[in-house]
Amino acid sequence: MSYLVVQPSAGPSDAGEPGQLYNLAAGQALTFGRGAPGIDVDLVFSNPGVSRLAGEITAVSDHWTLTNFSGTSSYVVDNIEGGGEHVRVAPRRLAAPIPFELARIIIPTPAGGWGIAVFAPGQAFVSSQATEEHGLTEEPTADAFSLDETSRYFQVLVALCEPRLRDATSAAVPTTARIVERLALDRRRPPLTSAAVTYHIDYLARHKLRTHPFEELGAGRDTAKRDTLVVVALRFGLVGPEHLALLPSRRRTDRVVGGYGAAAMP
Repeated sequence: MSYLVVQPSAGPSDAGEPGQLYNLAAGQALTFGRGAPGIDVDLVFSNPGVSRLAGEITAVSDHWTLTNFSGTSSYVVDNIEGGGEHVRVAPRRLAAPIPFELARIIIPTPAGGWGIAVFAPGQAFVSSQATEEHGLTEEPTADAFSLDETSRYFQVLVALCEPRLRDATSAAVPTTARIVERLALDRRRPPLTSAAVTYHIDYLARHKLRTHPFEELGAGRDTAKRDTLVVVALRFGLVGPEHLALLPSRRRTDRVVGGYGAAAMP
């Protein structure tokens, strides 16, 4: 049974048929690059912008690693499951551990980035009974972030994070007015006023995510509060693509304003 599945996801490959899969068991490695006489690689890319020996993917017992043999280019590993998470692997970095189960390695070239998709098995987690079996009877540890995903404040938080959840490169954070417009499309709940949205944002910042100590100095108070809420929510995985279902469908007539796209999306 394979541990890791590797597939070229962008750019032509000389290593086999398009979409070919490479299965790696724990302890096995796959090298990739342009190749040359005396430099054999498993996955061959013909683009002259790819190093002859560009990198190596290695399956480990509980994760996978990426070695960057390039002396000049950094590689970026995106978490396909969203949230804008990524790992930058610096030139000549050896065996950088990658924590993502579904990932895409981006190799920059003058003609654009070439990609390699990596599919790893689900990660193992400690059983909730593991600590209980130690006989601890003291007061349990409180959750750092106690969020009710059915609440209205959580829907406001998802609306704040929506642009970056849909496009990790987006720097836009919706204004209060845009959130009012966005949530007004929800026929399941009564519309929110600007004052109500402001209240929910302030409640999140002060009591739920407690972000006010981290708000950027010098920025407008409201802007800093919204920006910091988004950063904390995505950094700690409090909001993910699966939460977009809590938002109403967007109309096809929406224009690209405040970070929202034009096409209707669920």
